[in-house]
Amino acid sequence: MSSDWGAGFNADVTVTNNGTTAINGWKVTWTYGGQQKISNLWNGSYTQTGQAVTVTNAAYNGAVGAGGSASFGFGATNSGGSNAVPTLTCTAL
Repeated sequence: MSSDWGAGFNADVTVTNNGTTAINGWKVTWTYGGQQKISNLWNGSYTQTGQAVTVTNAAYNGAVGAGGSASFGFGATNSGGSNAVPTLTCTAL
């Protein structure tokens, strides 16, 4: 998290291609442990159903060469629970 004020936070996420070939898209998923809700996101698109979040690349940052990276960020609110950092899973598309 880049900033946390209890009732909300901002976060920056970097997606790194550790493979040996380029990828043409990526997806990052996680599940919150509290009542966090994304309010805005940049450099990607997101869906949130309850505590489950899925972020996919934007049209301009999906292609990531071997050893390269892309990033996205978001702001979220929290109406209950801590802002503990969840475990993220990244998948090449």
